[in-house]
Amino acid sequence: MNQKIKEKSDYCLNCKIKPCANKGCPLNNDIPEFIKQIKEGNYERAYDILTNTTVLQAVCGRICPHKKQCQGVCVRGIKGDPVSIGDLEAFVGDYAIQNHLKIKKEEQKEFLDKKVAIVGGGPSGLTCAAFLAKKGIKVTIYERYDFLGGLLVYGIPEFRLSKDIVRDTIQKILDLGVEVKYHQKLGDNLKLEELIKQYDYIYLAFGANVPSKMGIEGENLEGVYGGNELLEFKNHPNYQGKTVLVNGGGNVAIDTARTIKRLGAKKVSIVYRRAKEQMPAEEKEVQDAEKEGIEILFQHNIVKINGNKKVENVELIQTKLVQKEGEKRLVPVNIEGSNYTLNTDYVVMALGSKPDEFVKELGLELTAKNYIKIDENYRTSNPKVFAGGDVVGTIGTVAWAARNGRNVAEEIIKIAK
Repeated sequence: MNQKIKEKSDYCLNCKIKPCANKGCPLNNDIPEFIKQIKEGNYERAYDILTNTTVLQAVCGRICPHKKQCQGVCVRGIKGDPVSIGDLEAFVGDYAIQNHLKIKKEEQKEFLDKKVAIVGGGPSGLTCAAFLAKKGIKVTIYERYDFLGGLLVYGIPEFRLSKDIVRDTIQKILDLGVEVKYHQKLGDNLKLEELIKQYDYIYLAFGANVPSKMGIEGENLEGVYGGNELLEFKNHPNYQGKTVLVNGGGNVAIDTARTIKRLGAKKVSIVYRRAKEQMPAEEKEVQDAEKEGIEILFQHNIVKINGNKKVENVELIQTKLVQKEGEKRLVPVNIEGSNYTLNTDYVVMALGSKPDEFVKELGLELTAKNYIKIDENYRTSNPKVFAGGDVVGTIGTVAWAARNGRNVAEEIIKIAK
């Protein structure tokens, strides 16, 4: 056994209350049990335990915000460092890839004639496909690109997540018998009404990739970009010798800033309107960004972007955090008179994303913010159509998207019997 992995697994207390699994993990992975199997050298058994709840071990072990999830509620973390759960999960995922372990099927005769279409091959769609295919349901993924993985490929930089890891993880899912049709874009050459005719159920898991805006003056100037768009399409300007300001506090903001720094920008700064401890990005990613020379302006807000056709400078204002009635966390409020300007060549908005306009043409009921409306079982206004992940406005992490996909699979399995 790898000595470091042995030390990390031996550090786990295998406590019976399992807060890491029951409170911290969106997928409710049986963390103490899979670590127990690592301790005993039963790596294949550890993998089987994890595949009961997740099919993205090598991925989530690397990119999940562990300190905010499983490791954040670890009993050992009360008086010291928490168990390195992410490292241990990644180890199991890597072992499965290196030793060609397969996800075990549990085919049931009553499902063999059922067909499900999944629109979108990201974490949510892939997870749903795997849990359906394990039962023997025929699954077809419709993907708009010529590759699967969604944001795992285009949204998370290579320096954070190897594309080889993503490819090998996805192959295990495809080995369950999942069919894929590429270059299929919903609302374009793929019609929802046709899928409804051909399949028993449909799962819409195509994400929400249109960048959100602040609604401030100057957002339409040349030189203002969306973080999601830069990561997805890689249509970067020339950053050599330039100054870039990234607005946001999540992983997209951090990933965008670190990518831009690697592409030659002279200076990259992140503007975040709350305090450091409120930043939704993974702590390690924030620390890595700061080590790489990226400045983070905490408790600052962009008021206006100035320029004649093109960005010249940005007006910033400092914020204070106050407790407001009905709010669970402190709310940033602009401090009057603290305005100042900062010269910059480019501004990147990394404030989250929203669904594409074509969702309005699907004939499904939407929320006030144009997310697809679902009930507690992920069903849309059409009983044959389910939706989950970013397109319904779920918590924007890979693990939560995967949980949506697994929940949908379990719901379809329940009603398909």
